[in-house]
Amino acid sequence: MNKERVQEVLNKIRPSLQADGGDVELVGVTEDGVVQVRLQGHCAGCPMSMMTLKNGIERYLKEEIPEVKAVEQVF
Repeated sequence: MNKERVQEVLNKIRPSLQADGGDVELVGVTEDGVVQVRLQGHCAGCPMSMMTLKNGIERYLKEEIPEVKAVEQVF
């Protein structure tokens, strides 16, 4: 799984986050399939950010790229 492919998929998600005043930044992709992201803007401090991360970003990435095992937030 390459970082460019992950970024392409994240770019499809970003408009929804940006509409709510937030954003997502790709930090890295580990060899074992963990995507590391940093939530920004309103998403960074939102009480619903873990739901957005797991039920939104992670679910979509796993659908598009089956090699993705998990998505983790880094600070």
